[in-house]
Amino acid sequence: MGFLIVGVILMIVGVVLFFIQKNQKNKAFCLRSARPVTTTELKDMSKAIAQEIGGGSWRDYVKLSGVIQCDRPITSELKQEPCVYYKMEVRREYEEKVTKQDSEGKSYQDTQRGSEVISSNQQSIPFTIQDDRGAIEVNPDGANIETVKILDEFRPEQAVGGLLSFGGFSLAVNSSFGNRRTLGYRYSESILPLYRKVLVVGTVSDSGGLVIQKPPESEQQFIISLRTDEELTKAADRNAKGAFYGMVGCLAVGAVLVLVGLVAR
Repeated sequence: MGFLIVGVILMIVGVVLFFIQKNQKNKAFCLRSARPVTTTELKDMSKAIAQEIGGGSWRDYVKLSGVIQCDRPITSELKQEPCVYYKMEVRREYEEKVTKQDSEGKSYQDTQRGSEVISSNQQSIPFTIQDDRGAIEVNPDGANIETVKILDEFRPEQAVGGLLSFGGFSLAVNSSFGNRRTLGYRYSESILPLYRKVLVVGTVSDSGGLVIQKPPESEQQFIISLRTDEELTKAADRNAKGAFYGMVGCLAVGAVLVLVGLVAR
């Protein structure tokens, strides 16, 4: 029975690795297929197409490197840092008494730690990316955004008067959690900061103004990364290869264990 269970688990892991490998392989393909451009090239192309067939219908899958600029950035919720994107999470960490069984089948009480998300949020704002020739707007909605972690802090505290607060964040929490004793709260936050050089891979469109945004085609990825084109492509290739070998190994070993488990029943 044990062989069968382990075999099934390994095969499930293999299936998960298949989808990871597929995603990373597609990411590497997108990075290679996106056309490298400058802001001047995009503006000149948009102007030329608008003069020839009219504006509003041009689309192209491109990649552009530049520095993030924003006149009116948003403020991250916890650390209150200016940025163009942030994501935050607050987790309650607790301990509770659970009943377990030993090897002889006898019941005993044990203390177990756990955690649960009590609040999470993310927010973004359009910004411009500036290279040495100009600037162009980026709408980050729907992008896979690489961020910088600016907060990962555990506070062994209870909510004061039923209110939990940190920076610009506040939340009314229930003081009663049954048999789970609150140990404290963990606050984490990541941002896409201002004035950092980024690589943007997405669809440029002249509909309603020149902007890089999420591609309409689902197979084309929308990426905003703090790494270079070369670094990102190498990482995607490496991850795809690692996931492929892991997938093959898990599926092969899992299939053997399932067969052994079925025969042994």
